[in-house]
Amino acid sequence: MSDKYKANDPNEIYFITTAVVQWADVFTHREYCEIICNSLAYCQQEKKLTIYAWCLMTNHLHLICSSPTLASTIRDFKKFTAKEVYKAVQQNPQESRKAWLSWLIRSAGELSSKHEEYKFWQVGYHPILLHNNHLMEQKLDYLHLNPVSAGFVEEPEHWSYSSAKDYAGHQGRLPITFIQ
Repeated sequence: MSDKYKANDPNEIYFITTAVVQWADVFTHREYCEIICNSLAYCQQEKKLTIYAWCLMTNHLHLICSSPTLASTIRDFKKFTAKEVYKAVQQNPQESRKAWLSWLIRSAGELSSKHEEYKFWQVGYHPILLHNNHLMEQKLDYLHLNPVSAGFVEEPEHWSYSSAKDYAGHQGRLPITFIQ
């Protein structure tokens, strides 16, 4: 088995990405985004997740992070947020895509190797070891420019669900540890 996308060193910093099944645009309601933010904050406080940078897009999440138990922290984060976002979709009277999203998430679960009731996140989290400053800067720029490239905002710090605001000298949504 390849070690290419495994977080093997608990003392290192990784760039990770986790995406919604079928890259479905789920994070279009503030309520769903807040579930992700609150869960990340919990992982910071209770699971020793250090976040250096982050960006939540409509269908995926990027983190530059480290943790003594990164794989299990991300596993628990995904399991908890999958349940909470799915429940929020079901209970949201403004969700015009409720039937479609429910079908998509349930179908992904049925088709999964574990034949789960539902599946919200794609398998894995694609950790990339940031072993030098050039790679760290490249991923930091990529992560913060994601909403600009998608055409959602003109400046990275205008995106509410990102650490770009912190890097621009303002207080963002989550506490971060600056990359030195």
